[in-house]
Amino acid sequence: MSAEASTPPGQREVARRFPVFALLDALDAWLRLPDAERRVALVDAVRSMVAATGARGAYLEVAAYPMAPFTAGYGSLEAGAPEGVSADITAYELTADEGRVQLARVWIDAGSEAAALVVRMVELALSAAWSRAEVGRANRRLGVLDEATRAISAELDLDRVLQLIVDQVRLLVGAQYAALGIVEARGMIERFITSGITAEARARIGAPPRGRGVLGTIIREGLSLRIPDIGRHPESYGFPPEHPPMRSFLGVPVRIGAQPIGNFYLTEKQGASEFSAADQELVEMFARHAGIAIQNARLHQQVQELAIVDERLRISRDLHDGIIQAIYAVALSLEDVPELVDEDRADAIARVDRAIDRLNTTITDIRTFIVGLGPGIGTSVGDALAAIATEVTAGTRLELRVDVSGADEVDGRLSPQATHELIQIAREALSNVARHSGADRATLSLHADGDVAVLRVADEGRGFDALLRPGAGHFGLANLHDRAAAVGGDLQIDSERGRGTRIIVRLPLTPSESPTQ
Repeated sequence: MSAEASTPPGQREVARRFPVFALLDALDAWLRLPDAERRVALVDAVRSMVAATGARGAYLEVAAYPMAPFTAGYGSLEAGAPEGVSADITAYELTADEGRVQLARVWIDAGSEAAALVVRMVELALSAAWSRAEVGRANRRLGVLDEATRAISAELDLDRVLQLIVDQVRLLVGAQYAALGIVEARGMIERFITSGITAEARARIGAPPRGRGVLGTIIREGLSLRIPDIGRHPESYGFPPEHPPMRSFLGVPVRIGAQPIGNFYLTEKQGASEFSAADQELVEMFARHAGIAIQNARLHQQVQELAIVDERLRISRDLHDGIIQAIYAVALSLEDVPELVDEDRADAIARVDRAIDRLNTTITDIRTFIVGLGPGIGTSVGDALAAIATEVTAGTRLELRVDVSGADEVDGRLSPQATHELIQIAREALSNVARHSGADRATLSLHADGDVAVLRVADEGRGFDALLRPGAGHFGLANLHDRAAAVGGDLQIDSERGRGTRIIVRLPLTPSESPTQ
């Protein structure tokens, strides 16, 4: 059924007087759905417009992507395009976008005035239709780009990010094959991630490329490269025997800021003989997002690695400050047992019994530590400090005065991590007093000073030069500082040779609630 037969009589007269409007309507319908019925309507609209100009014949070939192609003939040229031109038949190239886009070719069998009119009206109609099609295509591509960038930005695992990026860029421009080559400092490809090729086919190809030929050109120059036939490019290095055939090629650099990190390689454009300038622009836009996603994934990986290192340091501190110190205290209490066996057998037996009890407690602490439940200290900070004082000084001549009367002001206002660190600092500090100070007397106190918990450990021993760097393997003092800093506190060590040592720790408390007014 023709367009005229399906048009109401009133509109039919308008279409006869202004045939270009009918052509515009037919082109718009063709853009929405290029099926057989709309093709008939479009051909009829072209014929009506040519007839209105008085031309004897015309033949139109439209191939203007993203419009679907079509042909239309009228009058003396209804059968098809002529083999050549004559005095009466003239061929024209119709363009859009200031001549940058070729829309169609048209042959006109008419006088010059009629020919010029046909060409101008058809070109205007096609240019308008092509512009609408290009806007629609751009919107669709931006939508696909948005989906692709959202997909890669949601992933943080580096390996999965790289594979997802390659998969998305292949779909983005309709390539059969895609790859992302990550380059190292010397410009050689150190990692090659592919999409669109099976693992078996990739294995048959052999070793991945190293960055020679066309791939090397992109790496060296850092510029996008679009090639209709890669095999004919002067820089082509050739393919291995088992490599699938590839012709059309698009290469685009991927950067993090100004630093190149790799390149996209896309081959075999689907539905066209080569990649377009619009394809290149789209991949370049995606490459910027890909660079950010790769950077985020790398930073996430580094944070995870740092977290592992930090966890190892925490474990070493906990072992040193807690369990190892507890075992050392037991060993210290048993040093005099061989002499006591002959001098005071009952005291020797009592010491061994206490050592066995403390070792059993330490074994429980080790088990608890392994499952990550902490060192097995009770919930009361004061009780925990008192227990540590008894544990560390048992079997020594050290007289330790403990004042934890201010612990009630601290309980519940220290975070669980700060409580853990406070207890471990006290254990380490008291252990140092028992092992190294040579003191007969020492004090341990805890109180709240406003919104700060203050732990003080002091002795009257030999002291040391606090400015000297400890030897290798001596973690105690560094551990004390690190533990305090880890929970936002600070630690002060005041010591002089012959004048004892004072360790003062200040840790933040949650603000106390004001009394109800």
